[in-house]
Amino acid sequence: MRLPLNQRVAILLHEGVTGTQGKTGLAILRYSEAPIVAVIDRESAGKSLSELTGIKRDVPIVASVTAALEYEPEVLVIGIAPGGGAVPDDYWLEIKNALKAGMSLVNGLHITMANIPELNALLQPGQLIWDVRKEPANLSVASGMARTLPCRRVLTVGTDMAIGKMSTSLQLHWASRLRGLRSKFLATGQTGVMLEGDGVALDAVRVDFAAGAVEQIVMHYGKNYDILHIEGQGSLLHPGSTATLPLIRGSQPTQLVLAHRAGQVHVRNHPHVLIPPLPDVIRLYETVASAGGAFGSVPVVGIALNTAHLDESAATDAIAQTTAETGLPCTDVVRFDADVLLDAVMKS
Repeated sequence: MRLPLNQRVAILLHEGVTGTQGKTGLAILRYSEAPIVAVIDRESAGKSLSELTGIKRDVPIVASVTAALEYEPEVLVIGIAPGGGAVPDDYWLEIKNALKAGMSLVNGLHITMANIPELNALLQPGQLIWDVRKEPANLSVASGMARTLPCRRVLTVGTDMAIGKMSTSLQLHWASRLRGLRSKFLATGQTGVMLEGDGVALDAVRVDFAAGAVEQIVMHYGKNYDILHIEGQGSLLHPGSTATLPLIRGSQPTQLVLAHRAGQVHVRNHPHVLIPPLPDVIRLYETVASAGGAFGSVPVVGIALNTAHLDESAATDAIAQTTAETGLPCTDVVRFDADVLLDAVMKS
């Protein structure tokens, strides 16, 4: 399943357009081909989406589901990605109003909504609730078999959560296809699964089987593609992250691309966890990926620098500084393009 391309979509994003929890909705606005007709965010209602976010998409921002009905949406997507994946209390009324109005629901949060009797009672024929975060069937523990695949396996890793790993993988995937490569984007989070229509929502998988779930999907696609762009999750630096190591072990990457937000000095919301100098972070990821030599060398080949908070001149300076600091190619793949990083992938 994926976001429908033949149905009108509204995105529920209260406090997410300009806040810190709107990652899912903003990514869908940037990358989805679905017809998005309204964004619901009471704090930003009436303002310009493109001016607030830089996303070049002409979509009105309204204050409620009721206000969005003017645009005749058929599907409501919950567009926030809060820590822990819990549903904010004030979202429940909006969700119920959408179902009462005949809309289907796409839910990327941890709670399973399709099993809630109160919500099911509101569904009419043709309506559905898609809970994206589900563990795949028939999982086993990982075995390292992805190393036997002939394709390149490019995994994005990061200095923190929510800094652009998915965007980097998508941009690299599109650049690869433009070069005529048989490329596949492997989604590993709820947003990526909504966009791509397949993948694994890794944080819905029991930890013992997390690497195995990654290995399963990599083995499924790896023999039919030249290059797999594997969406990164979390960070080895984040004290609450458990997703990065299973991704490394399950995908057995051939190259890593490191995502970092320009100027960020500590893990967001954890000021006591300082981000080491990038050369040290690079050595950390290369050491972990190779398991000290057990799995062979896995280089970090480039830096995807998030400069969304900088003007273009400052962004260019930050990219040049990062290149000088690390000795690696660096760019902002959203602001510019991913070609310099793809060049590095193909040369390694």
